[in-house]
Order: sequence, then C-alpha cells, then structure tokens
Amino acid sequence: MVFANLFFLYVFLPLNLILYFCTKNRAFRNAVLVFFSLFFYAWGEPVWITLLIFSATIDYIHGLTIEKYRGKIGAKLALISSLVLNLGLLGIFKYSGFFVENINFITGLDLPVPAFTLPIGISFYTFQTLSYTIDVYRGNVEPQRNYMKYFMYVSLYAQLVAGPIVRYADVAIEVNSRKETLEDIWAGTARFLVGLTKKVFIANVAGGFAENYLTGDLTQQSTAAVWFGILMFSIQIYYDFSGYSDMAIGIGRIFGFHFLENFNYPYISRSATEFWRRWHMSLGGFFRDYVYIPLGGNRKHQFLNLFIVWFLTGFWHGASWNFIIWGLWFGALIIIEKFFLLKWLKKIPVLSNIYLLFIAVIGWVMFYFEDMGKMFDCFAVMFGAKGTGFWDVSLELTLLNNIFWIILAVAFCMPIVPTVKKFIEDRPKLQMPAKILQIPANAVMLIVNTSLLVGMSYNPFLYYKF
Repeated sequence: MVFANLFFLYVFLPLNLILYFCTKNRAFRNAVLVFFSLFFYAWGEPVWITLLIFSATIDYIHGLTIEKYRGKIGAKLALISSLVLNLGLLGIFKYSGFFVENINFITGLDLPVPAFTLPIGISFYTFQTLSYTIDVYRGNVEPQRNYMKYFMYVSLYAQLVAGPIVRYADVAIEVNSRKETLEDIWAGTARFLVGLTKKVFIANVAGGFAENYLTGDLTQQSTAAVWFGILMFSIQIYYDFSGYSDMAIGIGRIFGFHFLENFNYPYISRSATEFWRRWHMSLGGFFRDYVYIPLGGNRKHQFLNLFIVWFLTGFWHGASWNFIIWGLWFGALIIIEKFFLLKWLKKIPVLSNIYLLFIAVIGWVMFYFEDMGKMFDCFAVMFGAKGTGFWDVSLELTLLNNIFWIILAVAFCMPIVPTVKKFIEDRPKLQMPAKILQIPANAVMLIVNTSLLVGMSYNPFLYYKF
C-alpha cells in the first residue's frame, strides 16, 4: 500500500485514526498502530511480514543481550550477531542475484541466479534495527524491554517502507510516553497534505514526462528533449521522495511522534558536499555515524573512508552497477571539493549553484538507467554526439502547454514556504488569519489530489523499491 491511494486516504487512515483516538489507553493505542502497520505492510505481499517480525525480534533479543552482558564478550558477540544476521538477510534478498550474475560474467560459469522478490522496505527497517543495536551497544540508549513498544517502533507504517530512517534514539521518549496534542494533529495533517500534493500534483506529472522522453530509442530524440526528460526526472525524484517523507513526518506527528527532517531544499545547494547535507539526510546521517566516523572519519584515511561510504551509498540504492557509479560520482566530487574546489565554489555563489545543478542532473542520468547502453546513449544525445538535432516541435508544444506547471514545480524546489512561514511568525497579527486560511487550503489540496488520483494510472513511488 502507498499513501497516494484512495483506499488509504478514505478507508485505511480514517479507520486507524478512529480506533487510535477512541481511547486514551496507551497500550491499546500502541496495539492499534501495530495492527494497522502489519495490515499496511501485508497489503502487497503478506509473506514478508514474517521477515519483518523475525528481523525485529532478533534485534529486540540482541538489545537485551547486550545490556545483560555489557562490558563483556557476550555484548560484543550479540552486536556481531546482529550485524551478520541483518546484513546477511539484506544481502540474500537484495544482492545475491547481482553477485551471482557478476561471478558468472567474470568466470564464465553458469551458476543459477537467485530470483528473490525484494521485500518492500527491507533497506529501511534493516538500518533502523541495526542502529538500535549499535546505539544500545554504545550506551547511547537503554534497550526497550517491552516487546510491543519496540515492535511498534520498527513496524510503524508511516516510515516503514520508504523512510526516513528513524533511529530509536530519536523517538525513544515518544515510544515510551508520547502525548498527542491538537497542535500536532493539525500540523501533521497539513504536512501530510503538502506531501500528498508534492507526490500527486508534481512528482507523478514530472514522472510522466520523464518516461515519455527517456524510454525507447533515445537516439531518435532531440538533444533538448532528452535534457527535458532528465530534468523532469530530477524534479520527479525530489518531489516523490520528499513528498513521501513529508507524509511520513505528518502521519507520525498526528500520532505524537516527531521524526527528524529528511530533505532541506537540496537543489539550492552550492556544492555536492552541501547537496548531501540536504538530500535524504537520514541516510547520510546513518553512514556518517555508523560507517564514516568508525572508520576514522577525517582523522585518518579520509579519502578511503569517503570512497567506502559513497560506494555503500550507491549500492544501498540498488543491486546494479549504475547505482554504484552514481554513488562513486558523488563520492569523487566530494573528495575533489574537499581537496581544493570547495573554497573556490564559496567565492562564486551563482556559478556554484549552476555547478551543483549540472552535476546533480548528470548524476540522475546514472541513477535512472540501469541499462548501461541506454545511459551512454543518453549522455551522447545530451551532448550532441547522437540524436535528431537540438530541438523539435513536439517538445515546444509540451513546454507551452505546461509552462505554468513547470514554473510552479521549479519554484517550490526553493524555500518559498519556510520564507512565508517566517514572515508570518514575525508578525503576530497575521498568525490567526493564516491559521484560518489553512482550513480551506487543506480542503483544496485534498479535493484536488483526490480528483487527480481518480483518473491517474501513473502513480509509482520511486523509493518504495529500495
């Protein structure tokens, strides 16, 4: 199940809210969240509930074991067991086919290639449970002794299948004793509807354009058409993933959880380094705290540590060489920036923004095409080595017919909303009118998104498969 779905909006979520708020009993509310989370997760592939339960249970036991044997060899063995089991499961289900295919290619063997169906959200909840056991081992958090509370944290459907990666340390207090307020419910509802609008009104439309211009024989497209297609994918992936994060944060807030932000207008960045402080921040924070710093960070072997982190960042996104190349592309750029480029970029603000947008778009080409041949064709057409010329009439008609939508999509990649909020917060007289206007604004967003979903056939979540 996904959030941008009429069944979710008008059946699943209302029932969840009614049952959750019909009593103040905390244990009952937790049980309601667990039940609805399991139903949400089982909607597409019920069999994978067993894997989710197994993964959560082994790390619940690992956490208690680490606490029991703290300072002894048993704690270290429990941590190693957690790492091996979790990464082993992720390796089997997500990467085994990739490894076997490459072994066959290199050696000439004909080993059977595993054909596992990728369990939805396995990359996200694996990292969540790993962060829990590591933080317990480090003494950053106390282990959760109530299994139902722990399982609620792992399985909570708001962020289960596509993030953000929520660490137990960030929500431990709310898992044990949270308080749902009218202000949180109101703010969470508005945040959810903003995310839904990002997804339905912008990401889906941009994705349709990207698919139209980036599928088929790219050498039959014009240079401008392919550039437009990859720009539309750049818009799609930002609004798709940040929209999902907004919806997850909004739902979490309704139920009293305050998840950390996952996006902070990455396209206004002036370097690859800054871009990755603003894009998928929960993933970047995970690799920083659990891989980069333990390897030595910037104290020793910094460039090797960066290479490892960015190799893993790319590989985390998918079992395909294009994702590894994409990760290493950003890793190489960040190393170059740290070596000398960053100090120059700080001196040329406008040009540094252009530089970031260019390298990000080039990166999205690598991300989009798992077929390396099509990736090279795309680059060839983009830079005039192939294709049918620079311009075509059909693209011109597309631009003219959608110019206002394109302006809106580009404009809201910039921090317009926070700027308006800050303006209102600094003027008390505007705060009440703004709250009153939020009611019709929420209603309009819900009505518009509902009408679009009724007739919309193209409605993917890009990060759903990771």
